[in-house]
Amino acid sequence: MTGFGKATLDLPLKKVIIEIKSLNSKQLDIFTRIPSIYREKEMDIRSTLSQTLERGKIEIIVSIENIGRDTDTKINATLVESYKKQIEEIAIALDISQPTEWFTTLLRLPDVIKSEMAEADEQEWVQVSQAIDEAIRKLCEFRTQEGNMLSQLFKQKISAISALLDQVEPFEKERVEKIKSRIIDNLQKIPEVQVDSNRLEQELIFYIERLDINEEKSRLINHLNYFIETLNSGHGQGKKLGFIAQEIGREINTMGSKSNHAEMQQIVVQMKDELEQIKEQALNVL
Repeated sequence: MTGFGKATLDLPLKKVIIEIKSLNSKQLDIFTRIPSIYREKEMDIRSTLSQTLERGKIEIIVSIENIGRDTDTKINATLVESYKKQIEEIAIALDISQPTEWFTTLLRLPDVIKSEMAEADEQEWVQVSQAIDEAIRKLCEFRTQEGNMLSQLFKQKISAISALLDQVEPFEKERVEKIKSRIIDNLQKIPEVQVDSNRLEQELIFYIERLDINEEKSRLINHLNYFIETLNSGHGQGKKLGFIAQEIGREINTMGSKSNHAEMQQIVVQMKDELEQIKEQALNVL
């Protein structure tokens, strides 16, 4: 969702600059900074942004630089004269000295300097609207570039998790034998305990079945495939990818809790690291 777009419009007496920034957000939040000359068009601007950008925290800044000799800034001479007369009368009445720098003092008083912004005619607004469209287009191009980079990153991370899952298999049989051997060795260290070999075998089978991760592996493979399938299915899949990533994490966590094997747990930690990067970047997908 992050992006930036900028467009500049050169008019005879001024330059209009449009900047649009986009950040992550669960909804579409639009913040505007628009000169009063275009204020009546704010709803049109918001409508254009919402139709195109769909989601994200959007900030649009429209600024004007006057480049002609004539400006819309005026000094209210009548008000300046009135202020000066009143100050002189107050100074005499209170027997205090009058300001030594009249001009500086008077210019700081309220409403002495005013910017009288004329309304933009329809032809000017058409040009400004086109410039806004250009800024939006550049922002979308920025987003597309970011999206392509994220897509490649996701595929790399999913592939890495899949490769790590393949590394688990050699340790599974070894893990079972180690668990059986450890339990039997511990029982043998207690000479006063009489062991029923048949019951022991049943308990071992039951215990090892509880540590079986075949279902978790199968579900994890399905989730990894579904993530890639969703990634390739078009835009607007950000929330869905986030949900799938949560499911991937659930299976990885269960595998870790069942592993009971140092090497397998190390592999699970690596899986979690790859997945965490996916979760962080999934927040940046529409």
